[in-house]
Amino acid sequence: MKRILVLGSNFAGVTAAISVKRKLGNEVEVLVISPSRNFLYVPSLIWVPFGIRKVKDITFAVEPMLNKKGVKFIHDRGVKVIPNRNVVITEKNGEISYDYLVVATGASLNFDILPNLNPKDKMIQCIVTPELAEKSAIAFEDLVKNPGPVVVAATQGASCMGAAYEYLFNLDKYLRVRGVRDQVDITWITPEPFLGHFGIGGIVGGQTMLEIFMKMYGIKWHTNATIKKIEKHNITLGDDTNIPYKMSMMIPPFLGADVMKNSPELVDEKGFVITNEGYQHINFKNVYAAGLAVEVIAPFKKSAAPFGVPKTGFPSDVMGKIVAENIKNDIKGNGKFKTMPFGKIPGICIMDAGKKEVWILTNHLFKPRQFELMIPNIFYNFGKLILEKYMLWKNKKGLVQLP
Repeated sequence: MKRILVLGSNFAGVTAAISVKRKLGNEVEVLVISPSRNFLYVPSLIWVPFGIRKVKDITFAVEPMLNKKGVKFIHDRGVKVIPNRNVVITEKNGEISYDYLVVATGASLNFDILPNLNPKDKMIQCIVTPELAEKSAIAFEDLVKNPGPVVVAATQGASCMGAAYEYLFNLDKYLRVRGVRDQVDITWITPEPFLGHFGIGGIVGGQTMLEIFMKMYGIKWHTNATIKKIEKHNITLGDDTNIPYKMSMMIPPFLGADVMKNSPELVDEKGFVITNEGYQHINFKNVYAAGLAVEVIAPFKKSAAPFGVPKTGFPSDVMGKIVAENIKNDIKGNGKFKTMPFGKIPGICIMDAGKKEVWILTNHLFKPRQFELMIPNIFYNFGKLILEKYMLWKNKKGLVQLP
């Protein structure tokens, strides 16, 4: 019996683990190792700072669901992968061997690019983990009590601009709900060459739409921007523009997870796993990766302000399914190998805009595309709410075969 070891228990990890078990049944033993006992619906973290969601509303215990699907869960943290020996070193369980490894570890946060960027320095907020999102909720309440200017930013090198946009528009909305928006100047800072680039080259009409939103909401913006210095109550941009702030939320760049940064044979200089278009490692053919853990090189010209590529839930799901299919094919020895370049994965996203939303649909993440569309819904964010309920239900039931 072949052992398939999956590092990570969120979108990509759960999808890969259950998919390969469904395809191979008793031919394989599937183990999931994760430092977290919970599945987290990451897209809804943007609502936590405003009290629209609690973390408990968007998480569930992952072990019972995996066990029902025949997948064993191990609550442990990977420390290092030794691919020449086919083992993962863990904190509590020592060495765990594998026949196939799937890296779905997500990413770590690179707060080291700037002094005072790390929320522990008590100057900047962040929303990309449950703990940080909850602290951002406290900062929002403080802002409501004592209004002042706010800076929302994606730093140079960031790849998750979409979440920062969502936070920005929700901030505007809930400051209005709380009756203090007229006392808060909001400034948006992004490394994108233009509004609505999103790290995927932009969508037809997207720049114009977002500029209209910014003007309508009274939000100032700086594109192609880098941040030079963070000081208490002042942020200096790369062009020496000074922006005062009372509260600021910033999205930092991502790096590979610590376990992968400790496994240099498998990763690039940032700790992301180097794969082919079937998400198989280029040198170690029994190692695969999916989700944020995968190295993706964007086909864009370098600009003054560097930025990354977003690897969201839908591409993670697609990659997890491709990995499972290729492991199945290898075990069956049928000679098949499925590929789908990251840039060819369809783009399906609903961006929340504070009880409004924008639907983003493309046939490919990267250009050239044959189809791309941004549809604003200015009446209500029902699509975002329905998607949240569906994705939580789907993953809680382990129905990863569904779209």
